[in-house]
Amino acid sequence: MPETCSPRVIALVCPSAWDEPQLRRLGASTVPYNIRVLGSDVENAPNNFDAEAFIQFAIAELRDQQLDGVTSSSDYPGCLIASFIADELGLRGPHPHSVLRCSHKYYSRLAQQVAVPEATPGFMLIDPDALSEEALSLAFPMFVKPVKSYLSMHSRLVASFSELQSFVDSPSLRSHLTDFARPFNQLVSRFDDIEYDGGFLLAEEVLMGQQVTLEGLVSAGETHVLGIVDSVMYEGTTCFARFDYPSSVSAEVADRMADIARRVMTHLGFNDSLFNIEFTYHQAMDAVYIIQINPRMSGQFADLMEAVNGTNTYAFLFALAAGDTLPRIRPGGSLSVASSFVRRSFRDAEVTAIPDENAVSAVCDRYPITLVKYYHGAGDRLSDNAHQFDGRSYRYAVFNMCAGSKEELLHNFDEARRHLDPILVPIQN
Repeated sequence: MPETCSPRVIALVCPSAWDEPQLRRLGASTVPYNIRVLGSDVENAPNNFDAEAFIQFAIAELRDQQLDGVTSSSDYPGCLIASFIADELGLRGPHPHSVLRCSHKYYSRLAQQVAVPEATPGFMLIDPDALSEEALSLAFPMFVKPVKSYLSMHSRLVASFSELQSFVDSPSLRSHLTDFARPFNQLVSRFDDIEYDGGFLLAEEVLMGQQVTLEGLVSAGETHVLGIVDSVMYEGTTCFARFDYPSSVSAEVADRMADIARRVMTHLGFNDSLFNIEFTYHQAMDAVYIIQINPRMSGQFADLMEAVNGTNTYAFLFALAAGDTLPRIRPGGSLSVASSFVRRSFRDAEVTAIPDENAVSAVCDRYPITLVKYYHGAGDRLSDNAHQFDGRSYRYAVFNMCAGSKEELLHNFDEARRHLDPILVPIQN
């Protein structure tokens, strides 16, 4: 009998909340790797995470194992942690310095300014402890955000200096710049050429237009685009309502975004992993701008791309980590569109009931639903989970669906959400 090969072994460090549901639905036949999870999901609570101690623990734990790769889908701190571990163990992956430069919004802008100046808005660094109106090089209104954040936390439009001062002085922001950024600062301190840690803010020109996310990868120095996803906001807000795949941008605009991605990721020295870049396209000006670069895959989009492309993006993540041949994209299936619907409340509420597994299964049997995720349990207040609050709204669930047409998709969602939405009772202030 022919000898069977053992599956390649991949360490998945600091797993994100998307890993378990995505990998469970895929199974070994689609992603034929032995996945060893190391650590826990710390995206929602990085304040007490010791990045240096975990890296040393992981290296000691993994050094003598028969390991083919180390990776992570986690935005923070997973993708950073994985790059340091892989580098120490001599395994494939992006260099830690390139991941840090992508993750640090100020240094990322500096790189963009050199590599793709036409796609880089005006920006400046703000020291919260030395704020003065005279030192500002940008006019109001401006968009301000921490140089290291997560899920748009503490990112906002400010219209005046007094509004900026109030924002900078807010206790919640100050806590973010010290406590939330602590693991990031541990890793920044490893590099002498990164002068500013996570305790600073980035101010930039306000970007207008259609917002999209380009999901791609770099393998052996070559950049490949996997797909572009449209971001659709709740009306009158900057809060994400859904993500539609494929994007509605023209082929010409998509090609320009792909070229910008190739040039900036090459300049950053990013290699052997997935990334995504958030763009805006201003149709009247025919201008493409980078919002930000994320040096990791989007777990939320993995099944959307599988539905349309035939290949889940986790398959690319593990193949890159192991140095294997990349899987093929096989578009043209019967399901031509997919969306991730983000359910939000713009006021605090109590969750009085959530559909049980049987109810969810019944809805999934009726409609092509690929993922259902809740962020609260019955009896919780939405405000109990502070990490699902973006400053304006509370995210309480995500439903991913696919269909043969956009019209069918939106109709199915409208029907399915009636059975999937938890029951919320507004809290009277």
